Amino acid sequence: MVMRVLLASPRGFCAGVDRAIEIVELALRRFGAPVYVRHEIVHNQHVVAGLREKGAVFIEDPTDAPPGSLLIFSAHGVSPAVREAAERHGLRCIDATCPLVTKVHLEARRFSREAGEIVLIGHAGHVEVEGTMGHAPGRIRLVESIEDAERLEVRDPSRLAVLTQTTLSQDDTREIIDALRRRFPAIRLPRRDDICYATQNRQNAVKAIAREADLVLVVGSPESSNSNRLVEAADREGVASYLVETADDIRPEWLDGVECVGVTAAASAPEILVEEVVERLRSLSGDADSVAIDTLPTVDEGVVFQLPSVLRGAG
Repeated sequence: MVMRVLLASPRGFCAGVDRAIEIVELALRRFGAPVYVRHEIVHNQHVVAGLREKGAVFIEDPTDAPPGSLLIFSAHGVSPAVREAAERHGLRCIDATCPLVTKVHLEARRFSREAGEIVLIGHAGHVEVEGTMGHAPGRIRLVESIEDAERLEVRDPSRLAVLTQTTLSQDDTREIIDALRRRFPAIRLPRRDDICYATQNRQNAVKAIAREADLVLVVGSPESSNSNRLVEAADREGVASYLVETADDIRPEWLDGVECVGVTAAASAPEILVEEVVERLRSLSGDADSVAIDTLPTVDEGVVFQLPSVLRGAG
């Protein structure tokens, strides 16, 4: 029996992740090691380990870096309090925050002035959520579910706005936003482009492969929001799906009776890990010639984010 492997498109790195990794690599080349990074630059251990080998040091508290050091803020963004702590500690800073996250930060500040109170749809404890909430302290209420939305109490329903964690998709947030609109008809809604294009595109692609596959493998990290959302998207299509960090996580019994395996990768997962998953599937099949590789039609997302001015031309 020939097993078909269907690769999602798009998959893997988005423009924000590409930019963040490039910022760290260029900073290491221009300024030399060590370069300190506040939080893991992206949620993928393969990427983090590779940068650590080159001289990146990942920390949570800016004061863990020696005064005068170079500190890079991760793609997830930080609160103003973190920036102020870095400045007080005498650190030189480069911002690798994804521009889409920066847009949400700007909207949080604008809404806090104009609307007064903000509902943020997201996951408690996620570093992006913590950073966003820090841009309007005391004015943001976190909502994680429809149930949260139904029991939410606000000071003034006529002066209320909603924002979303960028690594959620329109599919993830639609029902929660609908519940908020039912309860608070005057609520100001986020613009469509506040949702990360890459998250939505990758979920659309995983749903497409799930319609043809008997099994879906998502290459990503358990700490990655968009990795977990891809697994959920495949699950909703009624297909067995698993999150794997590396090819070694694939269990042979998953392939019993499987004729088509769909493979995708989260926005923070490099293509090399996808290639290793494909090789593992070939190995488990017992006959490399019995595995046929297909790919969904290529999607060119056409998005490139500019580097910080201090690193332009540093290649």
